[in-house]
Amino acid sequence: MAYKLIDNYREKGARKRLVVKLRERGIADEAVLSAIGKVPRHYFFDETFWVQAYKDIAFPIGDGQTISQPYTVAYQTELLHIQPGDKVLEIGTGSGYQTCILLELKAKVYTIERQENLYNRARLVLPKMGYRPEFYLGDGSKGIPEQAPFDKILVTAGAPFVPEILLKQLRIGGIMVIPVGDENQQKMITVLRVSETEYDKIVLDTFRFVPLVGDQAW
Repeated sequence: MAYKLIDNYREKGARKRLVVKLRERGIADEAVLSAIGKVPRHYFFDETFWVQAYKDIAFPIGDGQTISQPYTVAYQTELLHIQPGDKVLEIGTGSGYQTCILLELKAKVYTIERQENLYNRARLVLPKMGYRPEFYLGDGSKGIPEQAPFDKILVTAGAPFVPEILLKQLRIGGIMVIPVGDENQQKMITVLRVSETEYDKIVLDTFRFVPLVGDQAW
C-alpha cells in the first residue's frame, strides 16, 4: 500500500468523470456525489494500481476483502439520508473509503473492523488524509452497544439476516442499511425504526458483498 498523498489534475479529472457515471446510473443525491468527487479513492490503492482507482469496480485490498465499487458506496450512502451531525455506525471499515464519504457528509462516524490488518491500515491512512472517525477493532455484527443509540447504521458486508442486536442500537426514527442474503448475493434492505418494538423494512436491489463474519452473522 502506498501512502504518498499525491492528488493531481489527472486524479481530480478522473473523479469528475466517475461522478458523471454515477449520476448517469441513477445516483441523484448531490451531496453524495460531491463527497465522491472529493475523496481521493486512489489513496487506498498501491500506486501500481492507481489506474484502476476511478473505474466503477470493486478491487481487492488484501485479507480477502475489497474496496467497494463506487456505485455501491454511493447507493448505500444515498439510502441513509445523512444529515450533518448524524451519529453513524459503520460496520466493516475495510479500506476506509466508505468511512471518508460519510465524514465528507459531516457525519460523526464510529467504524468497526474485525480484521486487525485492515483496522491498523485505516487508522494509519485516514488521519493522513484529514479524516478522523472513531475507530474500533472488534466483531461488527455486535455493533458498539456502549456508543448506542445511532442515527444511522451502515453494514458494508453481506449478512444472513438482520442482527437483532444492531436493531436495538438504532434510535427511534433512525435508518439502517444492510445487504442480506446468502454468501453469493444479497438484497439491499433499509430498516426504519418506528418505535421501541416496530421496524419498517424495504427490500431493494441485488448486490454482492463479502460476508459479514461474527457471532451474529456467518
